[in-house]
Amino acid sequence: MSATLDLEPGPAAVGTLVGLAGLVFLLEPFVGPVPVGGLRVRPVALSAAVLAVALLLGAVVFYRRGRRLFALAHAVFGLAWAAIVLGTATGSGTLLLGGVVLVIAGCGFLVSQARER
Repeated sequence: MSATLDLEPGPAAVGTLVGLAGLVFLLEPFVGPVPVGGLRVRPVALSAAVLAVALLLGAVVFYRRGRRLFALAHAVFGLAWAAIVLGTATGSGTLLLGGVVLVIAGCGFLVSQARER
């Protein structure tokens, strides 16, 4: 038995981002808005943005491993989550609605794919 950790960079990066998103989310009650560029952003909003990045990176990781359906699921929900975050941040109802529609369409597609298997 080896005492070294054998971490793959892709999954480790995705896991780190998901963990960071969770940690930042939990810090919301204890930390005020933080400066990002010229803006002051609440930690819960940063958490949502980091989670969107993690989902999109997960799509790349699954695609490179040949798991196309998982890659597609991560890409669709990563884009939908990013649209919801950006729509909420900018007050764009169109972007927010587009994200919600993408979630619904993605769920329908995944259910149809699961039934075929």
